[in-house]
Amino acid sequence: MVEIKSERLIADLRRLAEFGKYRTGVDRIAFSQADVASRDWLKQRLGEIGLVVQQDRFGNVYGAWPDVDRALLLGSHSDTVPRGGWLDGAMGVIYALEVARAFRESGMSVPVGIDVIAFQDEEGTYLPLLGSKSLAGLLSEGDVGHAHRSDGEALTSAIASAGFSGDPIVADRHRLIGFLEGHIEQGPRLLAAGRRIGIVTGFAGTRRMSVKAEGRADHAGTTPMTMRRDAGRAIFAFASWVDSAFLELSGAETVWNIGSVALRPGAPNVVPSRAELALEFRDGDLGRLERMEAAVHDKAAALQRETGLTVSVDVTTRVPPTTTNSQLAEELAAAAVDLGEQPMRLASGAGHDCMIIGQTMPAAMFFVPSIGGRSHDIDEDTAEEDIVFGCRVLARAVERLISNELP
Repeated sequence: MVEIKSERLIADLRRLAEFGKYRTGVDRIAFSQADVASRDWLKQRLGEIGLVVQQDRFGNVYGAWPDVDRALLLGSHSDTVPRGGWLDGAMGVIYALEVARAFRESGMSVPVGIDVIAFQDEEGTYLPLLGSKSLAGLLSEGDVGHAHRSDGEALTSAIASAGFSGDPIVADRHRLIGFLEGHIEQGPRLLAAGRRIGIVTGFAGTRRMSVKAEGRADHAGTTPMTMRRDAGRAIFAFASWVDSAFLELSGAETVWNIGSVALRPGAPNVVPSRAELALEFRDGDLGRLERMEAAVHDKAAALQRETGLTVSVDVTTRVPPTTTNSQLAEELAAAAVDLGEQPMRLASGAGHDCMIIGQTMPAAMFFVPSIGGRSHDIDEDTAEEDIVFGCRVLARAVERLISNELP
């Protein structure tokens, strides 16, 4: 069995966390100086183990195993949310580095090589899942041209500032037999179940929408309640409706969230003329997502009739549920069993690069536990022994796949 060097694995993870370090977490958003420096560091590490290294205009870093016709791709993303955790994405990148390095050091003659990828902007600072969409050939120049950060900075400007260049790296489907991604769970289910490995069965679909109400601004001290065209009142009525309605429509895995509410002009003595909230819901059942979306539209129409205001719904994101490749998932599960752990099967409520790559080649993913279920925060952490165990599971799965020479 190929040997993973646990001290080296943890040291590389800690070193990567120095790029953009923020207290106990990391602030390494896509195309930032910290992001650029971390990718330079990773390119050096990949080159040191004998991989052929490329970087494209988006910052994707790719290390190709030399002198083979076929390879298995491993990796994740290395960008973070603002003031995020040190493991989200980064762990999967260092897993890929360590597994490839361990196989290189073993001296084994392998019929299938191990390629390594560090995707760019999975977190969506400019464009969600940018790097994996590009690698999968699912990104258009129109997508790139319209993408921008929340403060208005264009993706094209960020690319120029970062100094990235070169044609997009697109997956070679004649070479790649599949993709494996290791990741922290970012939730509490593994810890609650007392399991160390979770095999991802699929990814929840997402609906994200903006609900807006248009009314009229008036003096809040002189306008009778019955004569107001209060956009805020309408939007809060909608917000109050969400929980009760979605509880009836939801399944065991359904989640929803109102992430922001804005009132304009935003003064305590002015009746709001405009109100807007951001709503998101996720589920693995496409039919349920569509029923929930239809309910939102129906409620908005009902509020418009009741209030006389203009109430509208703008759907900004529709991501369908997807499943992972069952054959690769079973190899991951078998690898965990080989190492003495009965894995848990679970769906991912979060989106990941794996679900994009899975549209073009077989792809599978596994989780290791997150302490307290925390993620996207500086308190994000995983026990070192679980980090190391996860890497050993990945190495064992790769060993099984290479020996079986899967097509």
